[in-house]
Amino acid sequence: MSMRLTPLTDLEAGSTSHRLAWLAAGADGAPVGSAYLRLFTREGQRHLAELQIAVHGAELRRGVGSRLLEAAVAAARAEGRRSVIAQAEAGSPADLFLAARGFRRVLTLTYARLPLAEADLMAVEKRARRPCPGYRLTEWDGTVPAELAQSYAGSRRAMDDMPMEDTDFGTVVWDVERVVGAAEAVARRGELLHTVAAMDVSDGSVVGFSELVVPGDGRGDAQHYGTAVLPEHRGRGLARWMKAASILRARERHPLLAGLLTDTAQSNAPMLAVNDALGYVPTHQAVEYQLDL
Repeated sequence: MSMRLTPLTDLEAGSTSHRLAWLAAGADGAPVGSAYLRLFTREGQRHLAELQIAVHGAELRRGVGSRLLEAAVAAARAEGRRSVIAQAEAGSPADLFLAARGFRRVLTLTYARLPLAEADLMAVEKRARRPCPGYRLTEWDGTVPAELAQSYAGSRRAMDDMPMEDTDFGTVVWDVERVVGAAEAVARRGELLHTVAAMDVSDGSVVGFSELVVPGDGRGDAQHYGTAVLPEHRGRGLARWMKAASILRARERHPLLAGLLTDTAQSNAPMLAVNDALGYVPTHQAVEYQLDL
């Protein structure tokens, strides 16, 4: 089909990445597809780009996606990127499209949802109220309190060994500035960030965390952003304890919430077990693809 690609100016630029964008239009000028290429700029990820392509359903298999992909890959090469990653729902047209164009599967994610109206909240509360000897829970909304900022930033290394299978994701270096910036980005979108953290009572340090982002109006589904425990404190039930407390707090403060969403690498058996024990129901799987440049 005859089409025109137009580079777009993306106003969404942050301290850790910026995006390039293209709009595909048909001969009559009507939009038929778009592509976004996120270029990571933070230390440890400057080799990486993340691709999103969307094509109007009526224009599938007419070359729109291929043209957008060519433009994005050329831009990634020009920017000196080593890898381009993209995600597709398992079995979808996007799954087949990426596999046929040189991308390889590097990670499988299981998505799950806790429907709050059907959840066994008594069991969740029982787990949240049962203490873990040697630890205590704390929580906050939005930006981490100043007195916990350094310790919380240090606890983010709990994500360093998160199963990423064969993904060339790099290493994210967390410091106080980055922790604060991430919370501020959520607030700018009009959403609510709530964090539950586990602390070692012997020294008051943060050793684990569970983050939940709630829509600004408190309706619909909230999204878990991350639950992790430092390696030296694992095996004590802290992840389940924190996530149970997060569920209870969400239910108490946002009674109109319909559910809580989470996604977990299929190879992350411990976190899959936590989700299952708390009542999360798998909804679908997605595949992370990678193109090695």
